[in-house]
Amino acid sequence: MKILLLNPPFLDKYSKSSRSPAVTKSGTIYFPLWLSYAAGVLDQAGHEIKMIDAPAKCYKNAEVLQMIKAYQPELIIVDTSTASIDSDLNFVKKIKKHFNNIKVCLVGTHASACAEEILSKEGTNIDFIARHEYDYTVRELAASLYQPESYEEILGISFEKEGKIIHTPDRPYIENLDELPFVSEVYKKYLNIKDYFYAHVSYPTISIFSSRGCPSKCFYCMYSQVMFGKGYRKRSAQNLFEECLYITKNFPEVKEILIDDDNFAVDQKNVKEFCKLMIDAQVKLKWVVQARVNLKYETMVLMKKAGCKLVVVGFESGNQEILDNMHKGITLEQSLRFNAAAKKARMRVHGCFMVGNPGETMETMHKTLEFSKRLHLDTVQYFPLMVYPGTEAYEWAKEHHYIKASRYADWLKADGMHNCVLNTESLTAEEMVAFCDYARKKFYLRPKYILMKAGQCLTSKEDFVRTIKAFRTFRKYLFKKG
Repeated sequence: MKILLLNPPFLDKYSKSSRSPAVTKSGTIYFPLWLSYAAGVLDQAGHEIKMIDAPAKCYKNAEVLQMIKAYQPELIIVDTSTASIDSDLNFVKKIKKHFNNIKVCLVGTHASACAEEILSKEGTNIDFIARHEYDYTVRELAASLYQPESYEEILGISFEKEGKIIHTPDRPYIENLDELPFVSEVYKKYLNIKDYFYAHVSYPTISIFSSRGCPSKCFYCMYSQVMFGKGYRKRSAQNLFEECLYITKNFPEVKEILIDDDNFAVDQKNVKEFCKLMIDAQVKLKWVVQARVNLKYETMVLMKKAGCKLVVVGFESGNQEILDNMHKGITLEQSLRFNAAAKKARMRVHGCFMVGNPGETMETMHKTLEFSKRLHLDTVQYFPLMVYPGTEAYEWAKEHHYIKASRYADWLKADGMHNCVLNTESLTAEEMVAFCDYARKKFYLRPKYILMKAGQCLTSKEDFVRTIKAFRTFRKYLFKKG
């Protein structure tokens, strides 16, 4: 069967696979990660596959419709997100207008959280929604596409039948992730890796996953609550190591990869096994991961020796009450201990901070800024809380009438940047955004920080290239008045 996996036209360089989809200030553009994993599964099953990532290529509607006409797929799998959903649905209408015989299946975070709402709308022309973790769901759907009598037997889909909306039971999550094809193989066949850029990773890069699901209870996280669940499932150390070998052999231009798990180091024993394999084989590949502040010093030492260049960590707040309110499950003391261990291990850290969680005030936001400046961080980000359907944060904001948006498109500004849609009892959206801009300047424009970054650029060509590429995009936000 001919299948098209489509990230439809929207805003140029819009990162739909991001945990908070938007056009970024740093120029980051994510790989279409989950579409790519599903493409690998469909490819493995023997289907003819094509991928189109319109925002990454800056394709417009007419161009993509022409590509669909030339390819003539039988099934199109369309990725979705909250801010883009109205545009996504409008493009599906265009597909159906020109190619009524093609079946369309929506996937992604927003479609999973809002399947009933989407299918209830008149004239959506959606044939199916594959909910949550959809790799095997779309494989089964493709196998049964011309057998409507079997649709209700496919786990994890929603569709309309005789005027009624049918939601089949959720599909169990994939337990053996080693069964999945390497996503880097999909990139090699169907994408151009130079279309993608991450500000904290050397360019060109490749983004992969070593696990799915997260046991943490953070109340804002869209991936664990909407897509992949709380049950942690990991690839074996050997399987991850073999993909790293594949990347070194097939993408010689890539010197650094992003392992973009929610929490790479849940199983630190498995991490150590992976590191030992990389060290013993002398693999010359740098890598970047996301982890929590419970990452141990001895694990960090081994990670650095094995090629880990940077760890992305969610510190989130400098106030313990706020951390408890968002169910982060960490303490400020843990963060300080982690910081000391990372410094001792000479591990670079990108710190993530957010404002607007329950109990947040102007005072607690300033505590977060001062706390971030105390830490030994290579780079930082400050963001207002983004609430997405399907999360506890969204329900909290909705229950308290904090959401000021009138439509999903309001989650973005006109230029595609994040737009804060929260007005809490203590803070307005404008105050939270202004504080994040202020905090960014206070952190990055310190003489101590500028000297540290200059030293990195003078001693590393890769750091110089990455920093300059990100700075060219980022500077207009860093130096803007107000």
